[in-house]
Amino acid sequence: MSEASPRMNTENSINSILKVFVSRASQVVFGKEREIQLALTCILARGHLLIEDVPGVGKTTLVKTLAKLLDLPVTRVQFTNDMLPADLLGGRIYDAKTGEFRTVQGPIFSHIVLADELNRATPKTQSACLQAMEEGEVSIEGQVHKLPDPFFVIATQNPRTQVGTYALPESQIDRFLMRVELGYPTPPSEHRLIREGLQSRSSTEQVAKLDAVFDSASLRHHQVSIERVTISDALLSYVQRLALYTRAESPAGQGLSPRGAISLAKAARAWAYLEGRQMTLPEDVQAVGVAVMGHRLNPTEDPSGETGRRRAEDALAKVAVV
Repeated sequence: MSEASPRMNTENSINSILKVFVSRASQVVFGKEREIQLALTCILARGHLLIEDVPGVGKTTLVKTLAKLLDLPVTRVQFTNDMLPADLLGGRIYDAKTGEFRTVQGPIFSHIVLADELNRATPKTQSACLQAMEEGEVSIEGQVHKLPDPFFVIATQNPRTQVGTYALPESQIDRFLMRVELGYPTPPSEHRLIREGLQSRSSTEQVAKLDAVFDSASLRHHQVSIERVTISDALLSYVQRLALYTRAESPAGQGLSPRGAISLAKAARAWAYLEGRQMTLPEDVQAVGVAVMGHRLNPTEDPSGETGRRRAEDALAKVAVV
């Protein structure tokens, strides 16, 4: 960690820490400052993050960068269609030396689990993440095991139009606080990316050179501090009206669930905190609205995700703040 790092310096405001975090992440993930702030917002709000886009735009690199800046161990799990739940959770094996069965923990026992290409696994394997993401624990042959704290699943997903992908079930999607799409880089960012590639500077090497901004203690401190950010009853009513609007406008009854409304409020509060405020404003709800609502409002028959984004944008545009 460099001397300039604000990670444990209480004199630095959270807004300056955010700027340092985004600046360092942008040394590896070019031109995606807003997406980086959304990802940090999700983590500080104790949520799981889904990153969806075509291959080759930096999804995995972003996850590795987040883990490095948070100074947390990360385990990468490459999901495939022949993967079984036990490959993720672990299981019980017989130890010939002791004559007893012992539990072998799977890769999910990590602070950050990079679920790479999550939707290439079958729904049965995908569902193995549900208990872990909701309760912070897993069951292995009837025994409950606590997961490390903090615990985050950051999953990447390829578009469902690609060969060999499965649709994530609604119950799985609802466990992700946010979905972020990176998109193709801007022309200047892509030019820089190509130049870096020609100089054989791999993203792994670049990530390794980054100095952490948080550690586990400071991360918990900020997570607790976020819970003290004020959300007025009027703003909660605005969040509720957004949820009610999505339910009324959905032809198939696929509106924002109560869990989704809570997630929207939590994410807005974390965004306000990163902006250096102790009160949540409607602008905070609008800043995170599409990232929180879009994937929850998208019908399974639309693999592009465009319908969900449009419904989220429509709700934010038409529902009155007061």
